[in-house]
Amino acid sequence: MCLWAEKLTKTPGEMSKSDITILENAALSQDAISDAAQVVGYFNYINRIADGLGVDLEPEMK
Repeated sequence: MCLWAEKLTKTPGEMSKSDITILENAALSQDAISDAAQVVGYFNYINRIADGLGVDLEPEMK
């Protein structure tokens, strides 16, 4: 799943059904895959907004 999440983050346009098939073959349910996609997408969204607005990290996050 980590490789899938990294690919979704770095090269989302290259995702394909075969990426989902790998997760399904690892016994992940459709719900688990959907949940993971939503979490990855949400974090990517928040990071892009923060970067776009020039928001600095909290000191404990550095």
